[in-house]
Amino acid sequence: MQDYFHSLGDAVKIARSELGLTQEQVAGKIDADTRTIMNIENYKGNPKMKTLFPLIRLLKIDARDIFNPEMKRESPAIRQLRFLIEECSEQEAAALIPVIEAVLSTLRAKDASEIK
Repeated sequence: MQDYFHSLGDAVKIARSELGLTQEQVAGKIDADTRTIMNIENYKGNPKMKTLFPLIRLLKIDARDIFNPEMKRESPAIRQLRFLIEECSEQEAAALIPVIEAVLSTLRAKDASEIK
């Protein structure tokens, strides 16, 4: 079996589980057959782009998890932050920049004082 079948199946299974979705729910949301999701998760599926694209988007899977599984991945918290930011409008992102900078500055100052 090809390695990409495993990386795709593992990524789908993990992301689906993290979102608390069943295979049936995922299939319904992307207009696919439940058997398709089962096959992907069992390393037997080779989905077409019309299935793969909405599946990856729905489950918010980082394409690197599929195509470069050997790379070390971000922590779940950083991954969640990245997806939240990517869903922001330009106006929302601009408004968040000073807030994030202030929070990071405070956290880093606290960490620095604890080290001394």
